[in-house]
Amino acid sequence: MKEVSLLIIVLLVLKAEAQSSTLAIADSLYALGNYSKAINAYAKVGDSFSNLQIARSYKAIGNFEKAIAQYEAVVNENPQMQIARFELGKLFIKTKGFNEARKLFSKLIATNSQNPEYYYYLGETFRKLEQPASSLVAHKNAVAIDSTHLRSLFQLGKYFTIKQERDNALRYVDAGLRFYAEDVSLINLKALIYYNDGQYEKAIPLFEQVLALGERKEYVYEKLGYSYYKNWDFEKAKETYKTLIAMNDSNSETYFALGEVYRKNKQLDSAAIFINTAMDIKRPIFGQGHSALAGLARERKDLKTALKHYTLAHEQMPKEPRHYFQICTVYDRLAENQGEKLKYYQNFIKLYGKNQPYLSQLVAKRVSELKQQIHFEAD
Repeated sequence: MKEVSLLIIVLLVLKAEAQSSTLAIADSLYALGNYSKAINAYAKVGDSFSNLQIARSYKAIGNFEKAIAQYEAVVNENPQMQIARFELGKLFIKTKGFNEARKLFSKLIATNSQNPEYYYYLGETFRKLEQPASSLVAHKNAVAIDSTHLRSLFQLGKYFTIKQERDNALRYVDAGLRFYAEDVSLINLKALIYYNDGQYEKAIPLFEQVLALGERKEYVYEKLGYSYYKNWDFEKAKETYKTLIAMNDSNSETYFALGEVYRKNKQLDSAAIFINTAMDIKRPIFGQGHSALAGLARERKDLKTALKHYTLAHEQMPKEPRHYFQICTVYDRLAENQGEKLKYYQNFIKLYGKNQPYLSQLVAKRVSELKQQIHFEAD
């Protein structure tokens, strides 16, 4: 009897050693990224951990359907295994199974209400489901548990930035930056908060810091260039827009912006060059280009050229009232016949009067003046 018991113990030890050896091989294959062979090796072990590793391997391969099925099998067999449920919830988000993710993270919170990650990912599922109020609550809960939870702080800052609630946005962004001063996403968001609020002087050093930290994206240069321009730092604006053109020379808006910097800096010939380049790049914005060239002509006191370009701008963009308003004002200065001037202004009211109260008020005042002048001339 003792011999039989001893034999059973020996067999169990050998089996455990074999499983341990197989598991070590499987772990090594997994660590080296040889996921298909790792799956086969883990399948020979067959315990809960190995089954979880199989799910992870399928996910790493990109076979999300099999990964979800394997995770669900693990969760059904081990309902208390939070890590499996957590990873499955994140995979549901990745595969746009937002309702499934919402249910999973809600259950995880019911199991463990002090894990900020669960609230964060619940907030993300609500955000993907376009339920911003619920997302806001979840992210606030994450921050209430962990005041340094950067991703939740970012989402809260972003939410209030979109809502144009500057002070609330800054409160969450600054909380994150106090914990990690070089978080590029938070610095960029703070720059955008000031930029959207028209505080360009405060936005500039933040955009500069974003670039210094390696986030050299086109939109950063575009906003930094405009901030320099609004801050009357024309040389830095020129340099920034030229850097942007070197990155992407097919964006007509950059050339227009650079042309506007030169115009503001009273370098009208250079301004005209960049505006014409912009027009050559993208034909559908000829109207914008002609309007800009008209403005340059007005600054040169060349009213006939200005009238020509405003007329072309109006032809290209007939729904834009300001082009026709400029036609009226330039023609007013060029023409001598008061009756002809009056016709232009009256036509403006006919075309745009109902939808342009401010401009219509200016036009109505000028119409009244012209009618008086015509009346006195007739007398």
